[in-house]
Amino acid sequence: MSTKEKKHFCHCLKNVKVPHGYSSNIKSLVSVTNLKLVGLKSYDCHVLMQQLLPVAIRGILPETVRVTITRLCFFLNAICSKVVDPKHLDDLENQAAIILCELEMYFPPSFFDIMVHLIVHLVWEIRLCGPVFLRWMYPVKRYMNVLKGYTKNKYRPEASIVERYVAKEAIEFCSEYINMATPVGVPQSRHDLSTEG
Repeated sequence: MSTKEKKHFCHCLKNVKVPHGYSSNIKSLVSVTNLKLVGLKSYDCHVLMQQLLPVAIRGILPETVRVTITRLCFFLNAICSKVVDPKHLDDLENQAAIILCELEMYFPPSFFDIMVHLIVHLVWEIRLCGPVFLRWMYPVKRYMNVLKGYTKNKYRPEASIVERYVAKEAIEFCSEYINMATPVGVPQSRHDLSTEG
């Protein structure tokens, strides 16, 4: 990409607004001065590749390259959906081969490594193991991050985690029996408006 295209791309990602909990704060991951994406986690890369990249590259890059990247994003979005029709797996497999051939036409050989080749095997993996979202580690990673936040004693992290976890469970258990109390530290949804009227 040219410098002008990189600026357009970074400004588009800097101004994107996503729902709360959808991904990390994308604005904080974009460096407009250096024209780079910094500190992306694996889940942020998935969100970027599936939904945000086709929007961010609109109007930049040659049309053939833009269409190929957008098709790749749609392919990744299709295989990561919660419902995958087994009848469409053959079509997805054919699409993967066509997308890889198009990538070979428009990108230099240095672009290709083993990770690009793995796109071919993703549909076969769905046939064997089921939908992708059932095997994601994102919920486990998020929960491990919560547990790591419980660590206050660096010499005995396990005991510290257990102590804080038991305290949290006890508070949640007791708070269920107090009907009128509002929980402290639990954010209230902005969408719980009354439906009267």
